[in-house]
Amino acid sequence: MLEALTGIWADLVPAFGETLLMVGVSSFFAVAGGLPIGVLLYITERRLFWNSRLAQKIGGFAVNFIRSMPFVILLVLLLPLTQWLLGTTIGPTAAAVPLSIAAIAFYARLVEAALCEVDNGIVEAAQAFGAAPMRIIVRVLLREAMPGLLRGLTVTLVSLIGYSAMAGIVGGGGVGDLAIRFGYYRYQTDVMIITVVVLAILVQIVQSAGDRLARRADKKK
Repeated sequence: MLEALTGIWADLVPAFGETLLMVGVSSFFAVAGGLPIGVLLYITERRLFWNSRLAQKIGGFAVNFIRSMPFVILLVLLLPLTQWLLGTTIGPTAAAVPLSIAAIAFYARLVEAALCEVDNGIVEAAQAFGAAPMRIIVRVLLREAMPGLLRGLTVTLVSLIGYSAMAGIVGGGGVGDLAIRFGYYRYQTDVMIITVVVLAILVQIVQSAGDRLARRADKKK
């Protein structure tokens, strides 16, 4: 195992960096896009500040449509969009485009679920005191739902690590691409084992960090 690790070290290190790049970029867009969409789905469903069934239906359909599609199919389907945006469909940056879209839809539903766990009495009390809608969203809803939001983000990150491995199918790079090129096509089982171990360690680190942050946020309530 050590000899195999030494032999592929030159490929493993940049591949790991590509995986971190894909997951990092898509995680940023998951929060930047998924959080407001999740809040929108919640307030339109509950008719809290904005009573728009059209917005709720359109938003819900778009999120469900993306989530219902297997990521490999979404990856191929979005190749023209990736080509239009970046001028290429190869590499970790290109793979980050479908990853980001999948992550936004995935995290949006987790945000909505976390907000549904907030006690309605707290929201009603804030409304009774005359708090503005944006203040209620930021200072009440998001603050009270923070543990659930962090757990949802952890689940999203773990899923993105798995999705990034699939990106190797279309030349996205990363550890998954290394496993496919060497472990699958060249039948190098030792390479496959090492890449699986690396991904498993990364998932454990992300999960442990996410659980710790969620517990800390829960204690601060």
